[in-house]
Amino acid sequence: MAFDELWSPSELGRHLMQVRERSGIKQAELAKRVSLSPAVLSRIENGDRAVTLDEVLDILHQMATPEASEFSESPSPILAGASHDLRSTTPEPDLLWEAEQVACELVALRDQPDTPHAFERRLSEYIDELSRGAALLLKREYQVAFIGSIGVGKSTAICKMTGLEVQKEDGTMTPVLEVGGGGITVCEVHLRTGPEFGLIVEPKGDDELRQDVLDLADSILKGAPLPDEDGPSSQESQGISKEVARALRNMAGLAVQRPKGPDGKRMIVDPAKQLAQQFPTQREFVVEVLSRMELHRRDKRDVWYDSATGKSPKVWLRDTFAAINNGRSPEFTLPRRIEVVVPEKLLQVADLTVRFIDTKGIDRNAAREDIECHFDDPHTLAVLCSPFNNAPAAETRLLLERAKEAGVRTLDTNAALLILPRPTEALAMKDDASSEPVESPQEGYELKSEQIALALEPLGLQTLGVAFYNAHEDSAASAQEFLLKWLTRARVAFRTRITEAMAGARTLLRNHGEERIRAVLRDAGETLHTWAAQNTAVPAVQSHVQESLMAQIQVAYASTVRAAIRREGEWPQLSYSHHIGYGARRLAVMALENAVEQFTGHCKLMAATPRYAEAVDLLTQAERVLTAYYEELLRKVQLMGQTVFKDALKADPQLWQACMDEWGQGPGYKSRVAAHNRDWFNNEARLKLEDELQALIAREWTRALANVTALLES
Repeated sequence: MAFDELWSPSELGRHLMQVRERSGIKQAELAKRVSLSPAVLSRIENGDRAVTLDEVLDILHQMATPEASEFSESPSPILAGASHDLRSTTPEPDLLWEAEQVACELVALRDQPDTPHAFERRLSEYIDELSRGAALLLKREYQVAFIGSIGVGKSTAICKMTGLEVQKEDGTMTPVLEVGGGGITVCEVHLRTGPEFGLIVEPKGDDELRQDVLDLADSILKGAPLPDEDGPSSQESQGISKEVARALRNMAGLAVQRPKGPDGKRMIVDPAKQLAQQFPTQREFVVEVLSRMELHRRDKRDVWYDSATGKSPKVWLRDTFAAINNGRSPEFTLPRRIEVVVPEKLLQVADLTVRFIDTKGIDRNAAREDIECHFDDPHTLAVLCSPFNNAPAAETRLLLERAKEAGVRTLDTNAALLILPRPTEALAMKDDASSEPVESPQEGYELKSEQIALALEPLGLQTLGVAFYNAHEDSAASAQEFLLKWLTRARVAFRTRITEAMAGARTLLRNHGEERIRAVLRDAGETLHTWAAQNTAVPAVQSHVQESLMAQIQVAYASTVRAAIRREGEWPQLSYSHHIGYGARRLAVMALENAVEQFTGHCKLMAATPRYAEAVDLLTQAERVLTAYYEELLRKVQLMGQTVFKDALKADPQLWQACMDEWGQGPGYKSRVAAHNRDWFNNEARLKLEDELQALIAREWTRALANVTALLES
C-alpha cells in the first residue's frame, strides 16, 4: 500500500522531515535506525522517491515521539494535501485551517439537493480554488535556477553565496564547483541539502552517449580546433560543447597532451587525431572510442564522503565533482545531471527546502527547453544573471520577451535579475547629467538599475526585481537576503490567492439567500453573458507553430543544427518539439490574450460601479476562473504542439535524411535545412495538424467561457 492516494511524495516527505526535525533527530542518525540508506531517506524527505506504508510506519516508529505516533494516523483532508492536524504541522496554520473550514461549509451547501446549478458551480469553483491555493502553499520545496551565458559567473556566485568554498594554499577561497573562463560544467548541476556530503549522478543513456561520440568524431576527423581553445572557432561552434568533448576525451584516454620539447617549449600532442589516422572512417573511430571508454564499468550512480580519504568534506567534494565533471572518474559515465548534496542549509530560511540549479551556460541559443521550463513553475525562482556592463544581457531580454509572448503571468514574483559585476566596474559608472564618476559601488548600482528599468520598459517589466552581487567583495548575506525576499514574495502571492478566495466564498455563503442581492447578480450575470456571447469566436492569427523553430535554426551554429538533425530534432541546444510547443502556445496567446485582458478590464470596471457593489465577489470570481482556464488552455496547447508534431517528425525519416545530406555541400547549409523544414511544415498533412491545433484552441476557449457563464445567475 502506498500513501500516494492521500499525499504526493513531496508533501509526505516534507511532513516526515518536519516531524523528524521537531524530534531533534538528525537525518543520518534516523537512517541508521531504519532499514534505509542515508541516500534513500534523503530522497524520501526531498520528495524524489515514493514511499510505502511500511516504510512510513518504520520511520515514525523509530522517531518514538507523540507527534510521530499521531502522524501515523491516515489523514482525510478536503483540501488536497492538507492534514487533519494543520494547526500543528504547517507553518501557515491559521490560514490553511481557516481555508479548510470554509471549504467544509462550501461542500455542505453544494451537496444540498435543492442548490441551483449556477450557485452549485460557484461553490465548486471556490472549493477548487481553495484546494489549488492550499496545494501551492503546502508545497515547500523550491528551486532557484541560475540562468546566464557561458562565463558570466553563475557557479562562482552560487558557491560564494552558499558557503561552498574551500581554502587554497595561498589562503584565498575557491568554489567547490569547478569554475573557469566558461564552458566548464558538463551538465546541469543541482545543489541540495541531504544527510551528508555526496554526489548523485543521473547518467546519459547509451544512445545519447553514442550521439555525442559521433559529434566528437566529426570534429576530430574534419580537423577541428582542439577542445580547450577559446574564441569564435571553439568546439561549441563545431556542434559539441568543449566541456562535453573534454569529458569524452578523458573517458577514452584521449586527452590533449602538452609535453615540453627539446627546446623547452610546449608541444601539442592530440591522441585523438593520432587515433583517427588508424581508424579513418567515422564508424571505426566511434567504435574504437566507445570501446576505450569501458562503459560496462561505469555503472556507479552516487558517491558519499568517507573520512578515510584524509580530505576535509568540502575538499573531497570539490575534487570528486571535478573528476566526474571532466570524465576522469572510471566509475562514472557522462552525466546528464549532477546533484551536489551537503548536510547544511543552502539558503538560511526556515521551513523551506531550497534547491539551487546551476543551468548549463547559454551560448548563442538562449531559447532552450531546460531553461524556459523554469519560467512556468510557481515554485521556481528564475534568476537571470547578467554581466554588469551590458545588463540586462541580450539573453536575458530574449528570455523575458519569449516568456511574455508565451503568456507567463508570474514574472513579477518568479523571476529576478542578478547582476554580477567584477571589481571596479561599478565605480566606472558616470552620472549622465554631470559626467562625473560615481563615488561608491552602491551609487554605480543605482545608476545601472535605472538603465535596466529603461531597457525593460518596452516589455512592461521595469519593476522586475534587480540585485547586484560582486562575488569577490560583497557579503553572501546580501545575496541570500535578495533570494529570500523573492521566495517570500511568491509565498505571499499564494497566501493572497487563498485569502481572496475565502473572502469571496464567505460573501457567497453570507448573502446567497437574499433576493435583493440575487437581482444584482442576475443583472451582472446578464452583462457577462452578453460579453461571452460576443467573444466566442477565436480570431484568426497570421502565424504558424514553426516560426520559433525556424528563427532558432538561423541563429544557431551550423553544427548545432546538424547535431539536432542527427538526433531527429531532439537535442538540448536545439529541440524541435520545444520550439513547436512554444510556437503553439504563442498562437493561443496571440489569438486570446486580448480577449482575456478585455474580460478582466470589463469585470474590474463593473466592480467599480456602485450598482454592482453586491456583485463584486461574482465579478472577481469570474475573472479568476477565466484566467485559470486560460492558463490551463495554454499548457494544454503547448503539450499538444510538442507531442503531435514530435510524433509526426519521428515518423518521417526522409526529412532527416534530406537534411543530413546537405552537410558538406558548401555554404548555406542552414538555409538549405530551413528550406527542407519549411516544405515539411507546409505539407498538407502538417497543415492539417495545425488545423487540429487551432480546433483545440477553439474548443478549450469555448470550455473556458462555458465555465465562466455557468457561474452566472439566469
